[in-house]
Amino acid sequence: MAIYESEHTKFMREWMKQHPEELKEQERGRALWWDKPQKLEQLKIDEASKVPQKPYYYDVN
Repeated sequence: MAIYESEHTKFMREWMKQHPEELKEQERGRALWWDKPQKLEQLKIDEASKVPQKPYYYDVN
């Protein structure tokens, strides 16, 4: 059974083989937006301050 791979995916795999230096740039971009250090104290405060949501949000009762 063959697994489908899009033209874009094939292009990106080939492009990354030809430009291995871009892996560092990709990692820098990920670190900029996603890989943030977590503060355990702040996570505990955030979790404790949550208000439970009603099962049906628009119910006024």
